[in-house]
Amino acid sequence: MTQVPIVMPQLGESIAEATVIQILVQPGDEVEADQNLIEVETNKATTTVTSPCRGRVAKITAQCNTAYPVGGTLGALEVSAEDAKRLGGAPRQHSQVSLSPSHPSELDRVDPSESVQPTVRGLPVPANAAGASYMSPRMKARMADLGFHNADLAGVAGSGAGGRVTIQDLEAFLLSLDKLRTTQASSMRVAVADAMRRSWTRPLATVALPILLDPLLTHRRTMDPKPGPALYILRALALALSENSAPAGRLVGHKIVHPAAIDLGFAVEAEDGVLVPVLRGVDKTPLASMVNRYNELVTLARQRKLPSDATGGSIATVTNFGTFGLTWATPIPLPEQTLVLGMGAGRRVPSWDEKKGQFVPVMEANLTLSFDHRVLDGGGAGRLLARIAEWMTSPEKM
Repeated sequence: MTQVPIVMPQLGESIAEATVIQILVQPGDEVEADQNLIEVETNKATTTVTSPCRGRVAKITAQCNTAYPVGGTLGALEVSAEDAKRLGGAPRQHSQVSLSPSHPSELDRVDPSESVQPTVRGLPVPANAAGASYMSPRMKARMADLGFHNADLAGVAGSGAGGRVTIQDLEAFLLSLDKLRTTQASSMRVAVADAMRRSWTRPLATVALPILLDPLLTHRRTMDPKPGPALYILRALALALSENSAPAGRLVGHKIVHPAAIDLGFAVEAEDGVLVPVLRGVDKTPLASMVNRYNELVTLARQRKLPSDATGGSIATVTNFGTFGLTWATPIPLPEQTLVLGMGAGRRVPSWDEKKGQFVPVMEANLTLSFDHRVLDGGGAGRLLARIAEWMTSPEKM
């Protein structure tokens, strides 16, 4: 009988390793083709390593709760010479090495210097490009001189060990930029970019829900001065968070730190950027009482003259991206926040009326809630969004 290795298969695109969680066979067991041998877990799913053909388990070298790279050896099978030939034979000299305890097999050893690559094709940057995950002191100093962050080199494929970006790679990248047209970024654009870079270090997710705007539009016609749509969703978010503030908490170590007050920001487009004025105690202030202050802060933000008491310290932000004609978007929470609530453009759509037995036209818009997935899961985000939608259908109570 010829021995062939049991190897960790490629379990999906971009999957480079898997963790053994259960061994389903023992040495000496007779197995059939495609029989489950080892249960493994990737960051996406739990699956099994199967037998490539009929044979007998010679040895299992894998250990539970240990991660092995794709192509790594997990054990060995004794198979017929015909099957071994059909399978292409064992790699290198493995099939010729004894598996006795006195002569440990190369099957037991995986060279840690060997790089195992995920099978991804067609990427603009090689899958093995580690980017600037490690930088030499010289590299750090050069990047500091340029005002660069690690994210600025995300698209640079390094030529160093393990795909590391070297100083030579950086200089070559800078030379390539000199051949392209550039414009100076404003201080606000740089600040926004830095905030978004820090925000993106967290796992973010978005859920959405369509809501009827007819109750809001009807209520707005009775108001003087008239609240903008963003102020309605600002108030609805505040009321929902006043019932349960945990979704707006921040994960610090092993604790969720709840907000001390429901102070909410709202996005205002300014020249070459976005400013976020803050309304304090939105849960305790009726909608009608906030209209003038809201309008005042919008004007001051566009002039870039916000007072100090209207900046910073907000626990969530509201943005009305519908003003740009967008119906759906995935805004990113500010670094110090967990939530950002967005509203798309209203559209007239058909809706089935059970009483009339026919479709009737209604105004509808999408609400999106982007959140820090470490603090909130999809279910909790969905319930929060549903509660906001409930408040939006009863604007007279806000």
